[in-house]
Amino acid sequence: MEKKDSQPKWEVKVSTRLEKAISADQIFSVYKDFFGLNKWFPSLSTCYGIHGENGEVGCIRYCAGFSLPPESDGAGEAPVSWSKERLVAINPIERTLTYEIVDCNIGFKSYFSTVRIFPDEIDGQKGCKIEWFITVDQVERMRLEDLVKKYEVGLQRMAKKMEDALASS
Repeated sequence: MEKKDSQPKWEVKVSTRLEKAISADQIFSVYKDFFGLNKWFPSLSTCYGIHGENGEVGCIRYCAGFSLPPESDGAGEAPVSWSKERLVAINPIERTLTYEIVDCNIGFKSYFSTVRIFPDEIDGQKGCKIEWFITVDQVERMRLEDLVKKYEVGLQRMAKKMEDALASS
């Protein structure tokens, strides 16, 4: 991907708390399936491995169907939004997963992200929290507030889907 060092980066942090008595370990056990994010992320219709073994640092996944609009292809029809993402680091003890976008058609020139899942107990109620940290070059055609809102909604829906699946199993 093209790097533009002169352009300021956007730094985003979104988080959500899972209310049911689901542990951070349980959530991480399903989230760490790097090639299976489409099982949980609401607007992601496709996700599969294109390089390496699932969960190994350096593996690359192809994702398509985001709620982020793709750049126009110039032919009048917008193609499907897609990205290729490389797993940079995974730490099952700390329950963190870091990845970067290596190619895409959604306007990200540089994108680096870490997801952290940790226990969060409030008033004796066990639960966990998911934090998603994103560093990305400013995106043409998009305001920072809009990007943050898309990630907040996506994370909340993903967490709910995971929580419901684990509570019913």
